[in-house]
Amino acid sequence: MSTIQPVILTAAHDALLGFYTKLFGAEQIFRVPEVGPAFYLGLRIGDTDLGLVAREEEDPGTGAAPRILLSISVDAVDETLGRVVALGGSVRGGPDDMPWGQRVAHILDPDGNPVNLTQPAPAG
Repeated sequence: MSTIQPVILTAAHDALLGFYTKLFGAEQIFRVPEVGPAFYLGLRIGDTDLGLVAREEEDPGTGAAPRILLSISVDAVDETLGRVVALGGSVRGGPDDMPWGQRVAHILDPDGNPVNLTQPAPAG
């Protein structure tokens, strides 16, 4: 289990489960309850755990701030970025090589959570 476990509160369990499974290879490792509608889904992406907790549908007109920001290291930002829209996400910016040595792209998952895709910047 990870020392820090990000948890997303969502009314879109199925969409997020599909998105994180197909884009990042997440594996469902925990579910509460074991049968019936899920309250909590525990996912593992690489060596990190991510939780999805059920909540009621929100009013999309409230303009509420994001509930979480994830920064996920991937093997190839550009290749991963090319699959985001087909899996229900959207691209917000990048990819850009940052002065601190990372290549970064900014996306939103299908539930509107901001996610940074990162990898070490190419040498050069």
